[in-house]
Amino acid sequence: MTIVLPKPIANYFKADKENGEAIVACFSENAVVKDEGQTHMGLDAIRQWKMSTSSKYTYTVEPQSLRECEEKMIVTGLVAGNFPGSPVNLQYAFTLDGDKIAALEITL
Repeated sequence: MTIVLPKPIANYFKADKENGEAIVACFSENAVVKDEGQTHMGLDAIRQWKMSTSSKYTYTVEPQSLRECEEKMIVTGLVAGNFPGSPVNLQYAFTLDGDKIAALEITL
């Protein structure tokens, strides 16, 4: 089953396979990412978050479903890699601002 994702979200999952600069291009200037109990505010912090995550883990994400809840687009992604508990379904809650991501929260 192929899921049609809004362009900013599709761009995020494509960039997630690449590097910190590719990820940063998906976010608005004052974007916020919440992941693993930490909050990363602004593009420099998001770049560091991506670089840190990529250096700790090798993983792939396959979007499984998409639903809208209030102002958020929530993607369930099957994440598999070299981390404890792999594979796992994670929830990616995106808040969009035009063609950019304003906020992303990743949870179990």
